[in-house]
Amino acid sequence: MSEQSEDKYWGMPLNTYCMLLHLSQLASIIMPGLGFILPIVMWATNKDKNAEIDKHGKVTLNWMISLFIYSIVCVVLWIVIIGMLGFFILVILNLIFAIIAAVKANDGELWVYPFSIKFFKVEL
Repeated sequence: MSEQSEDKYWGMPLNTYCMLLHLSQLASIIMPGLGFILPIVMWATNKDKNAEIDKHGKVTLNWMISLFIYSIVCVVLWIVIIGMLGFFILVILNLIFAIIAAVKANDGELWVYPFSIKFFKVEL
């Protein structure tokens, strides 16, 4: 394997791959469920090859699991209307957070999502 191909992940440079790892959670806009599966696949296939991919994958998964828990709470609260507002806020936050994390990743920085529960420990 040549040296140049070793620093490519799915044919992309590291920063581009990490950027797309964060943006991949928005794939559910195109196909329901894809935004949950794609980041996991991207992380799982390359986490052992590069420590940065492992870190970006862990912060993304921490946010996705947290978002899922917050969504369940909003669904339960839907009966008192406030859940509808909470769910709308979660959608907006997910979009904003994914874009911020992607821009930071493209610049070579790791950005930890606010409000995410730490299920996976990330060495900063």
